[in-house]
Amino acid sequence: MPDWSFIHAVPFFELTALLVLAAGIGFVGLLLRQPMVVSFIAVGVLAGPSAFDIVQSPENVELLAELGVALLLFLVGLKLDLSLIRSLGLVSLATGLGQVLFTSVIGFVIGLLLGLPPIPALYVAVALTFSSTIIIVKLLSDKKEVDSLHGRIAIGFLIVQDLVVVLAMMVLSAFGVGMLDGADGWYVQLASVLFYGALLLVFVWMFIRFAATPLVSRIAHSPELLVTFSLAWAALLAALGSHFGFSKELGGLLAGVSLASTPFRESIVSRLASLRDFLLLFFFIVLGMHLDPGLLGSQIWPSIVFSVFVLIGNPLIVMVIMGALGYRKRTGFLAGLTVAQISEFSLVFMAMGLSLGHVQPETLGLVTLVGLITIATSVYMITYSHTLFSMLEPLLGVFERKRGIVEESEESRALHDKPYDIIVFGLGRYGSAVAENLLREGFRILVVDFNPDVVRKWKQEGCDALYGDASDQELVASLPLRGVKWVVCALSQHDLGVSYEDPRLVLIDALKRNGYGGKIAVSTQRMEEVQQLREFGSDLVFHPYHDAARQAAEQIMAEAATYRSAR
Repeated sequence: MPDWSFIHAVPFFELTALLVLAAGIGFVGLLLRQPMVVSFIAVGVLAGPSAFDIVQSPENVELLAELGVALLLFLVGLKLDLSLIRSLGLVSLATGLGQVLFTSVIGFVIGLLLGLPPIPALYVAVALTFSSTIIIVKLLSDKKEVDSLHGRIAIGFLIVQDLVVVLAMMVLSAFGVGMLDGADGWYVQLASVLFYGALLLVFVWMFIRFAATPLVSRIAHSPELLVTFSLAWAALLAALGSHFGFSKELGGLLAGVSLASTPFRESIVSRLASLRDFLLLFFFIVLGMHLDPGLLGSQIWPSIVFSVFVLIGNPLIVMVIMGALGYRKRTGFLAGLTVAQISEFSLVFMAMGLSLGHVQPETLGLVTLVGLITIATSVYMITYSHTLFSMLEPLLGVFERKRGIVEESEESRALHDKPYDIIVFGLGRYGSAVAENLLREGFRILVVDFNPDVVRKWKQEGCDALYGDASDQELVASLPLRGVKWVVCALSQHDLGVSYEDPRLVLIDALKRNGYGGKIAVSTQRMEEVQQLREFGSDLVFHPYHDAARQAAEQIMAEAATYRSAR
């Protein structure tokens, strides 16, 4: 074992060693095209007591991790509003509660069949119901799918899960207090948490109603102060939530919701995104540090059984419920994959049971190993979700109702009968500019985007717009392609580069499958992708920065020639 005593002497050296290790392992993971989450968990394992034992002051790393968690949920809350809650409340509630009930009942039966006593089996079953909001939101953010329909639904039922987590841990904590304070202790604890919870909700509502916009409008005059205030507000409500018996996650989420109605939420998100990614590094490191291989060896086979159950059973129940509610198989599948792992709260829940004497260390080791397997596997499942759907699509028809699909409105169906010259996918800054110029030139265009707010804005301006994802082959099959001369794909740059998971390639392939005979144009920000995209079937490849620079140079040369001829 290397001697790290010189690092342990100074906390700054310890933190430096951790960052250097994270950068090195992250670079190796990048070369191997592995998700950064897996690389950072590996950093935690290497830095923990089971390997190099670099971190001797875990409280410092855990503090940064907790701040990162609060900030992550704060930024998620900034994207939530009352209209989202109203539109997705039913499916979120039904899916969240249905998944919790299914997983806990079936998990309890599996635990008994594996020889666990009833109380530990119940603990394990409840622990398996919790999915990691942090990991899921991070992966959805990386794939730019937080604003997609399945992303919003996933966040909705994750919030329901978090409420169940709070309730379960609250009851467990109150039960422990009751054992110490007498038979009625848990009643007092439960009533106290409910009272403070209601008080916090009233405080947040009054802040939204009377103070949020005026206060943030004044603070926004200083961008530096806006960042400081936002971070302080997220930490404050996270701390209050934790103090009153809730989780820091719910407190941070409420902080974000309280500022979601202000006109500066996008500015806050853009300024804090990099800080969020940096601080979350420490959360994944802490997660890896807490993995104790000494408790895992005897639990291999039970952990594999439970892991398969979580990886397959949880997505299946989500697809069943969403199919019954009228959602398409694709939406149900992509949302279902987000619950194919257990949460860090599962370990906290089991640790509470261990402190109360309800479970043994071996049971905690079992759940820890299930967490390691399911988190690592689900990261790949979510990262490559569209590829998995393409592979499994023929088997998923049973999860979709042939009638009663709720994702497509009558207004959307009416657009299918209209003639269009051009269809534009992606309404970011570049895609919107392309669409606006085409409209100005008199072309009949249809725009498609997976952000409901953007689609609603274009409809309000009198343009034909559809909510949809370029990776959805069913959506492409339903488009009015007859007579369309060009399909323009102006999606934001895909993080993985050109691969079969790339939505641009999925769209090109889907157009070919549906007999589209017109031209296809795609955009890229990387010159090395131009030839690859052309080989795959794109007739025209835009490089916004390069094209703009070339046009600017041509205008400058034209002006210079005019100036010389005038002299």
